Amino acid sequence: MGRNTRKRRTPLATKVVAGAAALAVGGGGLVWANFHASAHEEGPAHHRTRSAAAQVATIDCPDVGQQLSGVPDRARGEVDGELATMDSQITEAYQRLATTRRAQAGDPQFVQNTILGPLKDRRKAIIDRIQLEIDRAGGRADDNLDQLAGCQGRPAQQPQNGDGQDGGGQNGDGQDGGGQDGGQNQDDNGNGAAGPVADDFIDINDVEPNSRDSENGLAANGDGGSTGTFTTDCGVNENNLFNSDNLIAAPGVDNGAHHVHDYVGNQDNDAFSSDEDLANADTSCRNQGDKSTYYWPVLRLQDGTEEFDANELGGGAEGNVGRILKPAQAELKFVGNQQGDVVAMPKFLRIITGDAKSFTNGDANANSSWSCTGFEDRQVTDKYPLCPEGSQVVRTSNFQSCWDGQNIDSANHRDHMAFVQEDGGCPNGFQAIPQLQVRLVYDIPTPTVENGQVRNPYAVDSFPEQLHKPITDHNDFINVMDEDLMNEVVDCINSGEDCQ
Repeated sequence: MGRNTRKRRTPLATKVVAGAAALAVGGGGLVWANFHASAHEEGPAHHRTRSAAAQVATIDCPDVGQQLSGVPDRARGEVDGELATMDSQITEAYQRLATTRRAQAGDPQFVQNTILGPLKDRRKAIIDRIQLEIDRAGGRADDNLDQLAGCQGRPAQQPQNGDGQDGGGQNGDGQDGGGQDGGQNQDDNGNGAAGPVADDFIDINDVEPNSRDSENGLAANGDGGSTGTFTTDCGVNENNLFNSDNLIAAPGVDNGAHHVHDYVGNQDNDAFSSDEDLANADTSCRNQGDKSTYYWPVLRLQDGTEEFDANELGGGAEGNVGRILKPAQAELKFVGNQQGDVVAMPKFLRIITGDAKSFTNGDANANSSWSCTGFEDRQVTDKYPLCPEGSQVVRTSNFQSCWDGQNIDSANHRDHMAFVQEDGGCPNGFQAIPQLQVRLVYDIPTPTVENGQVRNPYAVDSFPEQLHKPITDHNDFINVMDEDLMNEVVDCINSGEDCQ
């Protein structure tokens, strides 16, 4: 694992989470959540019954960061740090939710009074500080941000295996030691992890061919105006560079992602890497002019393996358990624009595609595609595919390819970029740049789904409260190509050549 010994800025709430998470580890493993969520899911429930009563499955908080705009540059570092602290507060609250099931069963107001109410107060204090930091830096904070302080419990019916377990299995009536007192129950897949569940998987043969369109850039650009391609080979993380930081969304914050990322390309990549660090770093890319950083949340096989981070924040201490799976292939390709030529990306341009919080935020920014080799005309966003023997799992992200022509980042890390419109062109005021397409291929044993239970599932690392849903998949990129290479990329694409 790649580590950095520079001083890390750790949000106060993270320190609290570390202690709380330690209490959740014991015996057979993590007891993060002895329940499963099936809200926000579609399709038939195979061989299972549902509990009669809904229960609070996770915590749904408004995403303050997505609502920010007009944050002065000199305030962004502090604001990003405050947002990272809010993420840690949600993680702490979710951990408390997951380990107090019996108390909740005995008091219908327990969640509101003990978890959600105090969380709102803590979030309000953070929002007040964000507003003050924006105003001090010469900006104008949105007075309505206070409305985003409150969170709600998100109910979900719990999948059951139909064996006569009373209620939702959360009242202790036949749970025999599960819940907050330790141990595991049958609804955590034997992993002690909150998800995925059986309903998060679908047989690839049950996915309709060609059912996806170009929404959010999932269809390739480059069918008309600029038809060339440029492929960069940066390996599959052979150097074992992992961390739970997020340099784009939470610079300067240790464990800002609360889940682990794979990295290819730039080899000096953590929350404390400056642009100068990135420019002077080594790269895993075959073309040494490409020091860009490409990173995505790891996939894990929940087979009981204790990884290097089994007891660490970002890993097992936050519900991300099992064996990390490196991709067998990592294809990084830049393509063109349907309406015309592309222009060069600015150095250090940052792009996030997808949304790590899509399960609670909704799918407006969801931008992932899951499929199987041999079946890639069948794409799905909110399910993990079950692939037939001899077929591999494929996850694809096609990035925003319209740039505002001015900024390498924005306050919410999205406003400086846009997807192409229906006609393939960019919105007014935006310029077409090479579109990054990331295709990752994995050798994964196909999970077994029987009687509403999934055994040995695979799942994307996620914020704990996102329950390892496939819709939370996302991908990140910082352009650190040298000027000559970027010009070569643009020339190849605009001239219709296929280069590498």
